[in-house]
Amino acid sequence: MDAGEDVKVPLLLQQGTPMTKVSAKKKKTVIFRIDADEGCIHWESNKAGIIAIENIKELRSGADARYYREQFQLSSEYESRWITIIYILDGSYKTLHLIATSTDVFRMWDSTLRALFAVRQQLMSGLGHGEQRQAVWEKRYWKGADEGGDEKLTFAEVECMCKRLNVNFSAEEMKSRFEEADVQKRGYLDFSDFQRFVKLIKVRPELTQLYTTLSGGKDGVLDFTAFEKFMRDSQKSSLSKDELENIFARYATKQEEGRPSTITLDAFTSYLLSPDNAVFTDHNGKVWQDMTRPLSEYFISSSHNTYLVGHQLVGVSTIEGYIRALLHSCRSVELDIYDGETEPVIYHGKTFTSKVPLRDICVAIAKYAFVASPYPIVISAEVHCSLPQQDLIAEIMKATFGDALVTAPVDGQKTIEVLPSPEALKGKVLLKAKNLYVSEHEQLREKSLTVDTESSTETSSDTDMMQEFRVELNKARNSEPVKELKEEFQKARNMESLKEIKGEFLKARNIVSRVRQKSPPPSQASSSAPASPRPHALSLPPRSAQSPLPTAATAASTAPAPPKVKMSLDLVGLLVYTVGVKCRGFNKKEHYAPEHVFSLSERTANKVLKQSMWDLVKHNRTHVVRIYPSGTRLNSSNYEPHRYWCAGAQLVAINWQTFDLGYMINHAMFQRNGRAGYVLKPLALRSPTKDLFSKYSKHVLDVTIISAQQLPRPKDALGHEIILKSPIDPCVEVSIHIPDWTHSPFVPASPPPIPPPPPSSPPAAAAASTARVATYKTSVVKNNGFNPVWEETLSLPFDCVGDMMDLIFVKFAVKDEKADDNEPLAVFCVSLGSIQQGYRHLPLHDSQLSQYLFSTLFVKISIRET
Repeated sequence: MDAGEDVKVPLLLQQGTPMTKVSAKKKKTVIFRIDADEGCIHWESNKAGIIAIENIKELRSGADARYYREQFQLSSEYESRWITIIYILDGSYKTLHLIATSTDVFRMWDSTLRALFAVRQQLMSGLGHGEQRQAVWEKRYWKGADEGGDEKLTFAEVECMCKRLNVNFSAEEMKSRFEEADVQKRGYLDFSDFQRFVKLIKVRPELTQLYTTLSGGKDGVLDFTAFEKFMRDSQKSSLSKDELENIFARYATKQEEGRPSTITLDAFTSYLLSPDNAVFTDHNGKVWQDMTRPLSEYFISSSHNTYLVGHQLVGVSTIEGYIRALLHSCRSVELDIYDGETEPVIYHGKTFTSKVPLRDICVAIAKYAFVASPYPIVISAEVHCSLPQQDLIAEIMKATFGDALVTAPVDGQKTIEVLPSPEALKGKVLLKAKNLYVSEHEQLREKSLTVDTESSTETSSDTDMMQEFRVELNKARNSEPVKELKEEFQKARNMESLKEIKGEFLKARNIVSRVRQKSPPPSQASSSAPASPRPHALSLPPRSAQSPLPTAATAASTAPAPPKVKMSLDLVGLLVYTVGVKCRGFNKKEHYAPEHVFSLSERTANKVLKQSMWDLVKHNRTHVVRIYPSGTRLNSSNYEPHRYWCAGAQLVAINWQTFDLGYMINHAMFQRNGRAGYVLKPLALRSPTKDLFSKYSKHVLDVTIISAQQLPRPKDALGHEIILKSPIDPCVEVSIHIPDWTHSPFVPASPPPIPPPPPSSPPAAAAASTARVATYKTSVVKNNGFNPVWEETLSLPFDCVGDMMDLIFVKFAVKDEKADDNEPLAVFCVSLGSIQQGYRHLPLHDSQLSQYLFSTLFVKISIRET
């Protein structure tokens, strides 16, 4: 539905209809109604249930919601009347399951909700739809302000509304605007008067000043000559004159014959808030990059522990993690597969996480794989199953994915010389798993690097790992998931069966033992006796300067016989372009076939970056590598993925259930190229020579924070707005996140210092917070969350290797100085490779990166080389 259409909500749904609300505990009949003006679903409950339409993430009905009906073990007769609403509340995903009383009522609810949802989705996909956005705003706040329901607003009701909007007016200023809007002097505002009042409080002096400057004075006009100069000088536009004339014509007012067309202040404001002036270069949402290059030449949106929707020790395993990731164009999902009672199941090994059948997850992947993007899905599987259940894995995948599952090279060639392209694999599903028949024949070879095997559940017992674990444990100690873990221990204590107690204790001990194995005492560490290699890792024992390297023959004679390979040939047959192998290091003796993929833990990848980054860059030009988070991230936090993208790693896996900085950077990267889930790597990472990598440059990002518009109000845990005693005190924090170029062999050892920021920058811009992050902050505007104005310039220094601006990210965070938790009110994050310079409105988002309907930040952006 077009955002300009007005959705008609049936009177029956406005008044409310009884529906059965279903949960795991009970079924209850409740009255549900839709308030179209406020954009909410309401229902009667002890906690006054409410869901804002813009907080809905997905609507499922009928057969699409069958998974939940079957989970609740309810009859199939309910299927034709079943609605599931998936939404965000207090930073977490929630579900509401409803059964309508009749198919007619079901159809009414289903069609109306989908129409309202479609309009909100369009309004939340960037800038634009200005008139519709304004109409939605006016209806929402008119309805909310009209407490008496008499279609009249008294001055007291207007005062209350302004408080809700964080408007910083004195009583005299507000009274003056109220009287100006009340043109008939009746002492109240009808809807037309209310619209006039809104226009008065939304006046933006900063835009009036800019328009006056561009048009040449108070009585000047903005004709095409002035508009073109603005576009070239301020906006750094590279559009042709014809293209600029087309844009100008969309906003210009035609004059009398013989006089040139001009743009009014209102039209200029509309232009600045339109998609024609978007800050994000990919705003048209189309795939524009070359999709015919080999897979290894793309960054691929990837998920870690996709089956989890919470904590990695005690979280819930569910199909929801896959659906959410796939609907956001994730192209690589993870399966940890174990033996089930009858069929394989998915869960996080050696933890308290719940289990879900592999078949259910494959059905969900098949259904949602190509809804958001047509490009191939890579299923990264860790298989911990017996041979019979490995056969079942192959059987289930073949039956579920059908012809979409790649079981042989698509070009018919027996030998793979180069990986196929995303275009050639459109609509295809690729399985990536370790091929044990390949691993069996790998010999232990000399190398300077110790690398972990492919396992996202693996941890180490060395000192570094213990330190890392302690840091993460301190972060997570007071979190909700740790409380859940304590509850699991309490359950174990209260069990009647001693056998059950032992079982639960062993589960807990397995978790702890992964990170609490003691390091060898100093005396042993300094001994000449070789230390035992870590389990599941390739390493070499230390040797003295006099001792020769062991030969392959002596190594083979002293090493224990490897266990016989146990891997289903049916499963091996599904490994075509993504064959999992161990990383044997990088040297001339090592050869990896184009289809060989290895996985590196975060810790191992960090070692590679320090010791042999250039070798990894070269390898990643023709081969695919997966990076996954450390097992010590107990709260499922994320690393910053651009750290590994700068070495060309394609599958940099993220915990999609955790909305942190790493998630935000990943989201910003894959908003590009039409949200296809594939982004072409910078030329420096694809070029066969080192020439581009040798280019090193220093820059400054100058950002003028001009103003903000209608900042969001905080909400409580139930989704209700919190009416504060006084408006918020906003400030803006801007940070630039730069890959660690320091390990690049081409970065100078002592680069020249970055010049200080210009005098217009505030003292807060004195220095970067760390070597790789520069963070600057504006002053605070007191008591104004409606239209605060700063007019402050921040200058953020950064360096760049190989012109890889795509891998540098800038984050804007609007904060309330009064807030205790330091959590931002709203954020926006974008790659410097996708940013437009000049005067731009940034669409602000919540912490889950859902766009606010009405909140924007007005800035001026420029990038200069130093």
